[in-house]
Amino acid sequence: MKILVVDDREDNLFAIESLLRPVGRPVVRARSGDEALKTVLRGGIAVVILDVVMPQMDGLEVLAYLKRLDHTRNLPVVLMTGLGRDDDLAARAYGLGVSDFLVKPVDPWVVRTKVRALAELYIENQGLRAQLSALTDRRADASAADLPNLVDARVPRRPGGKGGRARSIRGID
Repeated sequence: MKILVVDDREDNLFAIESLLRPVGRPVVRARSGDEALKTVLRGGIAVVILDVVMPQMDGLEVLAYLKRLDHTRNLPVVLMTGLGRDDDLAARAYGLGVSDFLVKPVDPWVVRTKVRALAELYIENQGLRAQLSALTDRRADASAADLPNLVDARVPRRPGGKGGRARSIRGID
């Protein structure tokens, strides 16, 4: 799975991409929030590194959209800003469900370590979700196959040991 880096400035994209090479995962770029959403919706993304300040759709809007969708809700998103420390902005980001919030300039080792850990956890989590889904599907299939037996076992019998129709909810035959 890939790491998506989103920034409207080419020099920032190049710097973050270079910083992430040692993580060992392919890095793809997006130059706008709209392009980022399209890339994520195509699949194969394990972590998004997202600039906050971008024209048209900023990083918080992209984050909010990703967190509303069922299939991207758990995707780790790391917001980066060059605006400096802003506690209100950080609080809004964490309120939307960001995985981490970093202020530029960033420590390359910290970014690589966080991104590597987030990617590994996301991929492991996706594998566990797939296993759970397969088990749930198998259980549902088994339950559906047993349904006729379960219904026969629960049909009330008339007194005297002879089978009969079950009474309706109103008690009328």
